[in-house]
Amino acid sequence: MDESLIKRLEAAVTRLEGISSTGGGVVTLSRGGGDFSAGGAGTDAAASDPSILAYKDLISQCVGRALSAAEKIGGPVLDVTKIVAEAFATQKDLLARIKQTQKPDMAGLAGFLKPLNDVTMKADAMTQGRRSDFFNHLKAASDSLSALAWIAFTGKDCGMSMPIAHVEESWQMAEFYNNKVLVEYRNKDANHVEWAKALKELYLPGLREYVKSHYALGPVWNASGKPASAPPAKGPPGAPAPPPAPVFSSESSKPSSSSNQKQGMSAVFQQLSSGAVTSGLRKVTDDMKTKNRAGRTGAVSAIEKETPATKPAFSKTGPPKLELQMGRKWAVENQIGKKDLVISECDSKQSVYVFGCKDSVLQIQGKVNNITIDKCTKVGVVFTDVVAAFEIVNCTNVEVQCQLPQFLWTTQLAVSYT
Repeated sequence: MDESLIKRLEAAVTRLEGISSTGGGVVTLSRGGGDFSAGGAGTDAAASDPSILAYKDLISQCVGRALSAAEKIGGPVLDVTKIVAEAFATQKDLLARIKQTQKPDMAGLAGFLKPLNDVTMKADAMTQGRRSDFFNHLKAASDSLSALAWIAFTGKDCGMSMPIAHVEESWQMAEFYNNKVLVEYRNKDANHVEWAKALKELYLPGLREYVKSHYALGPVWNASGKPASAPPAKGPPGAPAPPPAPVFSSESSKPSSSSNQKQGMSAVFQQLSSGAVTSGLRKVTDDMKTKNRAGRTGAVSAIEKETPATKPAFSKTGPPKLELQMGRKWAVENQIGKKDLVISECDSKQSVYVFGCKDSVLQIQGKVNNITIDKCTKVGVVFTDVVAAFEIVNCTNVEVQCQLPQFLWTTQLAVSYT
């Protein structure tokens, strides 16, 4: 061993023994021409951890390739790709901090991960407003960032899929738009095709293999580390949490029937978000499902006896319907004036098709494969998560609220098709 190195180690041990004998002090070690404290040493150790170094390689290789392809295209595609790179860099910093931080509660986790959430919101904002010529690029990049939420996995009871599965499922949502880019530019511009392929390889196999190798069971927090960043100030003990901001704000200063209608729908969304009214909603039970009914007529039987005053209105196209067909497709059709429609027993292999409804609100509790709203008017939809796509076709005044896991991703989206 080098003699100078031995002398440095002996000097360091001597100083540590001296500090130990005096009962405290700040540990300062000499390294080359500079000094760093024990806290700085911890930061340096986290930065040199194999998992962090592997993440740097992921950024330099996979993210770098996507950036190189985006630079050939320029414009909004380059802008959104830079946001993707920023999101990955932010997650790298958070992973390094996790190695020095105690595991927080859910409120503390939201504050800890806020920097990452803020970056993803920047990408989401680029998909709003006037539709860009590169909308599919923007949407693919924005939706793909939900894969980074694997870092919020805290255990099987947290409401999320395992980290590897979460990355795969999140990419399925983004791939819907990424494939559109491939189809549109396959024979037109190789740069766009290269970008789309680079974006996919960033997540599959890139991020998936990284998570599989280093965080298959989620991040490992430091039990002896420092507390996570303090969560936002809370109200007095026992006070109910304030409801989330309404999905819609009044855009018109002139009173009109349409604006009143919009405010009324917003109030419904706010109540649904607060959870105060959902406990009284009537859920779809097993006997209401088509596969379990003897008649299989397609109409849901009413629990209470109907009276002429409460008899629901019927659409000209057919009777109202809310049922699971063939175990794969939820059909919600011809519902008029129904504000308490709920689908609670669903899974990621099922789809939801809403057709011919008016002045109604549907709540979908759970992850489904895709949701389609067709020929509906003044309809509100509240859903938890969707794997592939949410499509709105031939509709007027449709309002949508997406609620992902509360501790990290909460997205509110307003859509109005006329």
